[in-house]
Amino acid sequence: MTVVLADRRPTDGERAAIHDAIERAITVDGTAPLSEQGVRALDGRGEDRHVVAMENDVPVGYAVVTAATESAPQIAEVVVHPDRRGHGVGTRLVDHVLDVPGARVWAHGHLPAAQRVAERLDLVIARELLQMRRPSSEALPESTTPDGVVVRTYRPGDDAEILRVNNAAFSWHPEQGGWMQADIDGRKAESWFDPAGLFVATPADDDTRLLGFHWTKVHLPAGSDPALGEVYVVGIDPAEQGRGLGRVLTLAGVRHLVDAGLPEVLLYVEADNAAAVHTYDRLGFTRFHTDTAFARR
Repeated sequence: MTVVLADRRPTDGERAAIHDAIERAITVDGTAPLSEQGVRALDGRGEDRHVVAMENDVPVGYAVVTAATESAPQIAEVVVHPDRRGHGVGTRLVDHVLDVPGARVWAHGHLPAAQRVAERLDLVIARELLQMRRPSSEALPESTTPDGVVVRTYRPGDDAEILRVNNAAFSWHPEQGGWMQADIDGRKAESWFDPAGLFVATPADDDTRLLGFHWTKVHLPAGSDPALGEVYVVGIDPAEQGRGLGRVLTLAGVRHLVDAGLPEVLLYVEADNAAAVHTYDRLGFTRFHTDTAFARR
């Protein structure tokens, strides 16, 4: 049967079919084919590029492409319905979305099917993101809050300071940098948002100024995974680096997730960030899988 690639936003009915393909892929692969950002783009009304692979008027594959920025190239994510794999749909979608010089495509989990597509198109690895996990059954190390510092949970008036710290800490990061109020508002509107799971560190004499924060997240059961906790974002004001705040805030959030009864806690870290990987190793996290961004030679 002929597969046609359509560069357009999916209709409501097509979007429902694509969500079904995503859920089926999670069940089959044990990992999500699209990131949170990719799913937001699928359901949003932004300026992202959409490509739908249609077969007999039914979506069998989908790609979402975020526009390039000053700090990041064009990034694509792709899903193919598991029932339609092995027919070249993924190869066609990936080849189609890498039509811009410097563009990259994420392969979440670095699965064999994605590796085969990369081999067919002679792609190279441009970036690797580790997912690390630690079982909640293991004892957490102790931590000491620095003198003059208070750790508390989120209050509505913290948004401006979270934005300031986040954008200073991640000025270099292609996805996490450059947040605006809409980025916080969108996440606060999600069903998983819990203000009791967003920890901030402040000076003892000024609880309105943030030194750093740790935003945790809870994932509902998916595929073979039970509900899981996540070290979602840990951001430290660059002016406050070297005081051990990252460790203190990370452990505060992990303890919160463990106390909530979640069996495991996960996080994502750049594979080439040796210092961060070492820190998480010492906190009991181990490598679970790798997300790989491919690009043309």
